[in-house]
Amino acid sequence: MEDLIQEQDRTDEKYMREAIRQAKKAYALNETPIGCVIVHEGKIIGRGYNRRNTDKSPLSHAEISAIKKASKKIGDWRLEDCTLYVTLEPCQMCAGAIVQSRIPRVVVGCMNPKAGCAGSILNILQMEQFNHQAELKTGVLEEECSGMMKQFFRELREKKKREK
Repeated sequence: MEDLIQEQDRTDEKYMREAIRQAKKAYALNETPIGCVIVHEGKIIGRGYNRRNTDKSPLSHAEISAIKKASKKIGDWRLEDCTLYVTLEPCQMCAGAIVQSRIPRVVVGCMNPKAGCAGSILNILQMEQFNHQAELKTGVLEEECSGMMKQFFRELREKKKREK
């Protein structure tokens, strides 16, 4: 049993590193660095990163992009045998999309106490009132995910001070 848990932890870290790679793409665009990958049968079938400012759309979240790509790849809106890895706890829109797409397992890097809906403010992913709930694992590569967010916002504040 311990071996299975360790193997799952290694797998979760492997795919969270891929989500972090996606977050770095957002960072390079001066977007909040959030990245996401969706895995099906050991393969990444959807990738996404935050592009709200670039696309000028409130819908351009990492999870939404990854869900769209994964659904297209599978050829179904139901992503029932998938795991979603995301560097930051999903917001209400993304948590809702995860529930709607029937993703059974969600792995989160760091939590978002100001806007998170996988346990911080609400836990939309595990509300019994909905017809679907997701297993939730948090804190995978948490320091790396959190550190990237902190660095991004520190640099943003410094840039705003210089522009004054």
